[in-house]
Amino acid sequence: MKTSTAKWMCGAAMLLALGCNGSNGGGASATGSASASLGGSGLRDMMEKRGLSEADVVAALKTYTPTGKHDEYYLFASGGHGGNLIVMGVPSMRILKYIGVFTPEPWQGYGYGDQTNALLKQGSRDGKMLTWGDMHHPALSETKGDYDGEYIFVNDKANPRIAVVSLKDFATTQIVASELIESEHGATFVTPDTEYVIETSQYPTPLGGRFADVKQFNDEYRGAVIFWKFDRAKGRLVPEESWAMELPPYMQDLADAGKLASDGYIFINSINTERAYGGNMEGNPPLESGVSQNDMDYLHVIPWRKAEAVVKAGKTETIAGMRVIPLETAVAEGLLYFVPEPKSPHGVDVSPDGQDIIVGGKLDTHATVFSIEKIKALISAGTVAGKDPYGVPILPFQEAIRGQCEIGLGPLHTQFDNEGYAYTSVFIESKVAKWSLKDLKLVDKLPTHYNIGHLAAAEGDTVSPDGKFLVAMNKWAIDRFAPVGPLLPQNFQLVDTTGQKMQLLYDSPIPLGEPHYAQMIKADKIKAVDIYKPAGINALTHQKDEHAVEGGKERVVRAADGVHVYMTAVRSHFTPDIVRVKEGDTVHLHITNIEQAKDATHGFTIASQNIHLSLEPGKHANVTFVADRPGVYPMYCTEFCSALHLEMAGYFLVEPK
Repeated sequence: MKTSTAKWMCGAAMLLALGCNGSNGGGASATGSASASLGGSGLRDMMEKRGLSEADVVAALKTYTPTGKHDEYYLFASGGHGGNLIVMGVPSMRILKYIGVFTPEPWQGYGYGDQTNALLKQGSRDGKMLTWGDMHHPALSETKGDYDGEYIFVNDKANPRIAVVSLKDFATTQIVASELIESEHGATFVTPDTEYVIETSQYPTPLGGRFADVKQFNDEYRGAVIFWKFDRAKGRLVPEESWAMELPPYMQDLADAGKLASDGYIFINSINTERAYGGNMEGNPPLESGVSQNDMDYLHVIPWRKAEAVVKAGKTETIAGMRVIPLETAVAEGLLYFVPEPKSPHGVDVSPDGQDIIVGGKLDTHATVFSIEKIKALISAGTVAGKDPYGVPILPFQEAIRGQCEIGLGPLHTQFDNEGYAYTSVFIESKVAKWSLKDLKLVDKLPTHYNIGHLAAAEGDTVSPDGKFLVAMNKWAIDRFAPVGPLLPQNFQLVDTTGQKMQLLYDSPIPLGEPHYAQMIKADKIKAVDIYKPAGINALTHQKDEHAVEGGKERVVRAADGVHVYMTAVRSHFTPDIVRVKEGDTVHLHITNIEQAKDATHGFTIASQNIHLSLEPGKHANVTFVADRPGVYPMYCTEFCSALHLEMAGYFLVEPK
């Protein structure tokens, strides 16, 4: 190590250890106090006592974010089985927020008031209210292939649904569901200007929810890819302008949209060219072995703008309320092509310039680099190696690829930096592989702990990746953290990618599972609001609510549909703070937080009524319920808002009939 570097490291590490920074205003006294608290021991002694190496101290310096300082990036990670979205800061790896999406989230009052209850009901399927989701792949909205910081879309694999989250206030605004498909995985992925949000089925079923025995798999079971139209001006997905394409009964997996050189195309992985469907108690091999017999599966290549034109020409049929391009039409119109890909693929990732499509086969040792120019040339020339059983043209593998990079066993998912390098997660080896996109040579491999799945680099799947940081999203923790019983946290590991050799910086346990994928965006791209203004804003519409209440105009009104209570919240009281109703009344609470000061959030609950609202400054919320049991029920503010927080309370009185 050079002397200057060593001095910088030790000096900066000493400042870190002493809790001294240039903005604390503590000066020498702060340093002296911290020194005293260490008992006069030096940095080297402290490192020895804690078993820390110089590399550990450097890693700490690269991640340490002093109080009051903000992170350079936001990381948006799926909340897995929690059905929510995790927001983290990078490089600190501090968890900033869980955003309620597919499941109730009490702190935010999500699922406990009229607006968010109705929002969750938008995601009902087959008339059933769903209270869990399996979130997999967040996708930030893009403009010209770059993140624009306006929206993020998320999916539910178990109950095929897509949600829109506004980054104005980090809150869910819409959920849509189609009963065309019964599971999905290749979602959400956006086209370069967020014209469409892509959702691809995974496990084939008869489309539209009808029944057919699994023995009719080849003839009756199908996949589909849905193109959800997004209206950016309204911030809404538009089901009536959305459409889908029928696909053969392979198990479609992840997807990605082309950009720049490959703009206008989407690419979808698939497994199970064998069309196996299990039945290990019916004389068939188990599903996992049945789908792993062939050496190759099929990369789906779809020119989506051409498909859009076919939809506009009316060459569709309606299934489960959605316009669908039939498989036969897709073949006849040149909307679907296959290219063989190494077996059991997972990631399909388009390079920043759009020239290359990278595929990792979980049972292969290569990252395979497909060339969009070669694929286009093969399609233009009509060069095919054959057709699948449904007539889909199969392009020749060797003529469609630019080459392969040997990176290790179990490649999954690839991200990119600004220096021409690709980073691929290697699941079976539990490593991140860094390799040159230009000459397809392996540069470095970094062990992760353990069994890395996806990874996320700073703006690493856009047309202009940043480099700097990468987060390995590991499935297992094993020995990383203090024991918490058999169910262990997932482990996000922060990696510095700036040098020729990658450096592991930080472990961050994620206490809900199973997070799958994340995207990392520059923090300064997001312009979140501090308050809702004017007071009375409905957070779902970002418009003033029709029931918004102004200070001095609070009231209780008995109407034909029940009792309407128009209430305000302000430090440190509700008005009114006594509400009288009668047993059996339908009660409509309309509550506005009339505060306009940053972070002046109030909560609201009534005992035993399963009601909880989060009232950020300026926010309005409505809640409807039946007062079906006479009694006296305290109501109070649930968010510690002031010195008189405990006094911000009242009584809800239900008089007997």
